[in-house]
Amino acid sequence: MSFWKKLKTGLSKTSQNLTQGITSVFTHRKLDEQTLDAFEELLIQADMGIKTAAELRDLLKKQRMHQEISEQEIKEWLALEIQKILEPVALPLEISHKPHVILMIGVNGVGKTTTIAKLSKNWLAEGRKVLWAAGDTFRAAAVEQLQTWGARLNVEVCTTKPGGDAAGLAFDALKKAQDTNVDVLCIDTAGRLQNKTYLMDELEKIVRVLKKADAKAPHTVLLVLDATTGQNAVDQVKIFNDIIGINGLVITKLDGTAKGGVVVSLSKQFSIPIIALGVGEGADDLKPFRADDFARALVGTD
Repeated sequence: MSFWKKLKTGLSKTSQNLTQGITSVFTHRKLDEQTLDAFEELLIQADMGIKTAAELRDLLKKQRMHQEISEQEIKEWLALEIQKILEPVALPLEISHKPHVILMIGVNGVGKTTTIAKLSKNWLAEGRKVLWAAGDTFRAAAVEQLQTWGARLNVEVCTTKPGGDAAGLAFDALKKAQDTNVDVLCIDTAGRLQNKTYLMDELEKIVRVLKKADAKAPHTVLLVLDATTGQNAVDQVKIFNDIIGINGLVITKLDGTAKGGVVVSLSKQFSIPIIALGVGEGADDLKPFRADDFARALVGTD
């Protein structure tokens, strides 16, 4: 099954809820306030966010108020408007420096380690040399998981003692990357949001120390988000963006979520590039984000 077929299947819970709602709301009567209210509620239930839902409601009202609009017409209209929202953030990750330092951030369990591996597989296929640093030093399982993937892909993993200084490790890894002609350095980090002060201090220290070796590092800060958390993903973007500043998102676990609309909400609120989407655990289940395909999969149009 192709990636985009997997995405359409994965988003089927969201699209079915939307489609069923549209079928019940949009009869052949003329568009009125009651129908618009029901339409707005459907968008909120799909986790598109209150602001986005309200804006889409107002736009539909402006364009089609007191006109008849069929179920198929509204689906096509919605897919197109969602595509317009997503297109400005559907940007690829550009490897612009050597070594290009990527700081991978996100709460525990969102799939940071597997995302590092999947992205790296593509870079390796392009002939790039890759190095990883296991910066979540307090979780032995996180280090071991990265080492397991490293062994599979033949990527070296820089580590330190359990509970060691993540910033010091990041610095050493960057110096090694500079000395060994590495193209991409990926630094995994901890994601303990329950103690935001500690997390902030650690991430700020990593960035500060990296800049001693390269004033422009990290070149990319990628936040990995679990789509199944819905609007909680919005809160995570706010927190991490305040702490460190984010210039890329990777959204995982889109296979089987009823909250796929959160991608639209994130795009509208933050305008941060969405680098890739994940629909499974396989090495090929992470692909660059395409606005048109996602919009149609979300709404359930062919």
